[in-house]
Parts: sequence; structure tokens; C-alpha cells
Amino acid sequence: MNINLVRKSGKFNFEAENENGFTVELDAKAAIGGEGKGFRPMEMLLIGLGGCSGIDMVNVLTKQKEPLDDIKIAINATRKDEEMPPIFDVINIRFDLFGDLSIQKVERALAMTFDKYCSVSNILGRSATINFTYTINKG
Repeated sequence: MNINLVRKSGKFNFEAENENGFTVELDAKAAIGGEGKGFRPMEMLLIGLGGCSGIDMVNVLTKQKEPLDDIKIAINATRKDEEMPPIFDVINIRFDLFGDLSIQKVERALAMTFDKYCSVSNILGRSATINFTYTINKG
């Protein structure tokens, strides 16, 4: 896995590119001179958590032959602002699932995602509390 970053403009605006040519822009917070030209690095960690857990949820539910029509993920987090560096304290992730899904299979998929498969969750969970909730929207 290779990621390359180049500074685009201003003090802290970078563009990151992976080996497949996909790009994303990053910037620092305004308080230290960021200009709002991209995601902040800690936001990228939350995006990674959402993507990783979302992919695993879809994969597990598909293998369970559950009729998942759609999935939406919302994440909010707090940081230990009194510490340096201010790492995440609590991360709340909510899954809105759409389809005629079994509660038991959804809960099993969540357990497998967060206990076994999602590597980003495993990393972040070593320093932060990760809480997850879900809703099933049928029909």
C-alpha cells in the first residue's frame, strides 16, 4: 500500500494520492492556519472507520443472504482535548439499514464487523471507546 502527498497551496493544504490514482485533499484546522481546502487528518480516520465497517457490514449481510437495499452511516466523535496529542475519546457510529432484515443477523453482522473484521475499528478501539447503534428501515 503506497500513499503519496504533495503540498498544493497555502501552508497545510495537501493532496494525497494512492497507487490507483485516487486523490483526496487535506488541510489543517483554521485555528493554526488551515484554509478549509480539504479534510482534516482526524476526519480521515473517521472516514476510514465508516468505510471499513460499512464494507464489512455489507459483506457479512450479503453472505448471510440478507436483502440489504441500502446503508447509511453517521459518525460523531469527541477528542481528549486536554491531552497532547488530542486523540479520540468516544466515537459513535450509527448504521441506518434499509431492507427486510433480520434483527439477529444484523446484530451478528455488527458483532463480526467490530470484533473480528474491521481493522480500522480494531486500531481506533485501542485508544477510544467505539459505540455503535443501528436502525432497520423496512420496505
